[in-house]
Amino acid sequence: MQLRRTMLSLFSRVHASRCIRRTTPVGSLSAITIPSPSLTIDSAAPAPPISPSAGSMGSIEGMGGRTGQVTRVLFCGQQFPASHDYTREYLSNYPHIQVDVVPLDDVPTVIGNYHLCVVKMMKLDSDVISRAKQMKLIMQFGVGLEGIDADAATKCGIKVARIPGDDTGNAASCAEMAIYLMLSLLRNQMEMQISVKLGKLGEPLGINLFGKTVFIMGYGNIGFELAKRLKPFGVKILATKRSWAPHPQDLCQTNDDLVDEKGSHNDIYKFASIADIIVCCLSLNRETASVINQSFLSSMKKGAYLVNIARGGLLDYNAVACNLRSGHLGGLGIDVAWTEPIDPDDPILKFRNVLITPHVAGVTEYSYRSMAKVVGDVARQLHEGKPITGIEFVN
Repeated sequence: MQLRRTMLSLFSRVHASRCIRRTTPVGSLSAITIPSPSLTIDSAAPAPPISPSAGSMGSIEGMGGRTGQVTRVLFCGQQFPASHDYTREYLSNYPHIQVDVVPLDDVPTVIGNYHLCVVKMMKLDSDVISRAKQMKLIMQFGVGLEGIDADAATKCGIKVARIPGDDTGNAASCAEMAIYLMLSLLRNQMEMQISVKLGKLGEPLGINLFGKTVFIMGYGNIGFELAKRLKPFGVKILATKRSWAPHPQDLCQTNDDLVDEKGSHNDIYKFASIADIIVCCLSLNRETASVINQSFLSSMKKGAYLVNIARGGLLDYNAVACNLRSGHLGGLGIDVAWTEPIDPDDPILKFRNVLITPHVAGVTEYSYRSMAKVVGDVARQLHEGKPITGIEFVN
């Protein structure tokens, strides 16, 4: 009788609740539908242990002593699935923390049920944030926070944070992708695939990276990791950043300076005019939106290559398309696009000197397991009312 009452109670709760589609963890069975944010979920085995990432510390009021209660974590959207899969794995032994994955269109409806929000590509404006009545923290699974209205969150008493990329492997992963795109452009990857299909040998003719001048536009964590990996290729490195205060990791280098010529944002046109390859690593904000415009592209050497592993909004689409058509731009390698996911019929994809990857620069197992651990630890700290570590607050 007791079992029958339990089953009837569960059946009633399923039909009385709104169902939310949740993707299953890596290695588990096919996706299932689990009812309402009031139930905990099944997860796969925990991820292998990874050293905690460094970051700011802070305390968030109102979450301590929640014994017997559930702390709810909301992942916005089902893209970048490894982010929530690995987070669930890491938290599989913590039943008091529930991780839900909600379609983007449904986030405004359910956000009021959650305490921690991981935005990914979701844009959280003041209207959506105002509905987050229980929210304590909004964070990015990575670095970019341009989609979050931090001022609105502050007014609502909600903290906003990012995961620093230097200790999680995210910056290193992005740097590796930049080099992949550079080499692929120089060696004419698209033309090589055509040669393979046509049975040709010894063509196309490639170009060496050795001896080239590379302009790293935005020398932050990714730029630093990129410079470290580029130096052995025998290139000259130019770089710009707002302030050249010593980088905390510069001390790990010898007296060798990774950058051959340093500049500020005011020097981007000068550096563009002498670089063979430009790699855009800037943050996207009001000042940098469409910074790669017609004026900038015109200042580049004819035939130079452009790589973007940061944000699609940094590039002016029409200006880039125009310079590809004219042949002034030697090649384009981007991991981020103007609209994401990119339209498979976008005219830019027809150029043989264009390489586009699906926003995967930072999507590596090490990087994502490391960041999932940060999210999991933050959720645990939030639940237990402990100081928050491993993330960088911006408000």
